Parts: sequence; structure tokens; C-alpha cells
Amino acid sequence: MPTLITLLIATVALAGLFAATFVFARRWNNYGIVDVVWAYAFGLLAIFYAASGSGWGPRRGLIAAMVCIWSVRLGTHLYHRVRGHHPVEDARYQAMRVLWAANFGRKMGIFFQQQAFSVVILGLPFLLIARNPATEFHILEIVGVGLWLIALLGESLADSQLAAFKKNPANAGQVCDVGLWAHSRHPNYFFEWCVWLGFFAFACASPWGWTSVICPLGILYLLLYVTGVPMAEAQSLRSRGDAYRAYQQRVSAFIPWFTKKS
Repeated sequence: MPTLITLLIATVALAGLFAATFVFARRWNNYGIVDVVWAYAFGLLAIFYAASGSGWGPRRGLIAAMVCIWSVRLGTHLYHRVRGHHPVEDARYQAMRVLWAANFGRKMGIFFQQQAFSVVILGLPFLLIARNPATEFHILEIVGVGLWLIALLGESLADSQLAAFKKNPANAGQVCDVGLWAHSRHPNYFFEWCVWLGFFAFACASPWGWTSVICPLGILYLLLYVTGVPMAEAQSLRSRGDAYRAYQQRVSAFIPWFTKKS
């Protein structure tokens, strides 16, 4: 299947998926569900690219499996978070309701379609990998798998450590500073970025794979300056106050590092 047709099918299908998600979110009155669908959508996209790709079968199967494992883990984690807080909506979407109050429905509908488009753009490495005709694995692909695996384990560990901390009633109102959270204020975001570095490294062994550098760079920008660290830090400062300010002074914001002495 020609590349442009593949991209067109993927774009139309994802636009339909996110349009349906928007209708459901309105009825459920919780727009945080878009995060869940966004995560799951990558697995669906990777399967489509692998099934329609013309490249070496083992490579197509491997990248589809990698993306699906990451996609299902992240999507399921987000689902439990959204479902557990419902009907209380994520702070980001509460802020959007206020900011876009004058024309909320239309702007949120556009936002959902932007999420669909972002999946197509960020899925570029999966498309290029699925079309790589080489019949053996390149060293960069092996490096990519290794980096992806370390990142997946790190992100899973960070999420589980935070969940365990919150589950303990004795920690109510306190700042999580155990395990990975003692070395990074956002280890989950750091390892999420590393997952995309792994996908990029894998793609670099494919023709034009270097162009997918836009993916880890885009994810890094979003995490550091848009929906990741800034919003999480603002929420933590509102809920934890001086305790979180002290935590900010001791612990690296993103890259895990040595803890500073108080």
C-alpha cells in the first residue's frame, strides 16, 4: 500500500475515533478520557502499519509488539486514574472549561482532533520501520529495544511507587519522595520520554528514519513546557505548598539525579 494512502487511512480512522471519543466524553461529562484513548490509539496505529507495511516481517512484528505493550500499559494506567477520580475531572480539563467557556464545545472538539493528528505525527517512526526491507536487525534497532525496555520498566516502577505512596493513609498530604521520586520530581515523565528515544533509535536504522527525531523532541517539549511538568508542578504547589517548594529545592525536576541536602 502506498505511503500516502496509508497515512490518509490512518488519519481518517483516527479522526473518527477521536470524534466518537468526544461524543462519549460530553455524555460522560469528563474529557480526561481523551488521554486514555490517545495512549491506546498508538497500539492500534502500530498494528495497522505493521499489517499494511511492506518491510521485513519480524521487524514489523517486533515494533508492533513494542508499541502495543507500551500503549496498553500507559492507557490502562490512565484509565484507572481517570475512572478512580470520576466525576472529578483532571485539573487540565477543568482549566480548559474556564479558559474556553465562551465557546467550549467547539474548541474542545478541535482539541480532540488535534490529539488525533498528534498520534499520526508521532506514529511516523512506526510507519518507517514497517517499510524497512532489510532482512536482519541493525545495531541501532537492538539499542532501541534496550532503551525502550529500560524506559518501560522505569516508567512502570515510578507509577507503582507513586500509587503505593498515595495508598498509605499515613502519607496523606505529603510529598512523594521515595524510590525514583527521591531523584526526580517527575520520573514517570522522564522515562516516558526515554520510551520515545527508544522508538527513534529503532527507526534510525530505517530509510528516512532520522526524520522521526521530531517525535522525542516534540514529546520533550510537551512534557517540559506544556501539559507535563508545568501543570503537575502548579497542582502540587497548590495542594502541598511549602512542602513541595522544599522538595523542588532538593530534587531534580526531570532527569534523575543526586538529591541535594536540605
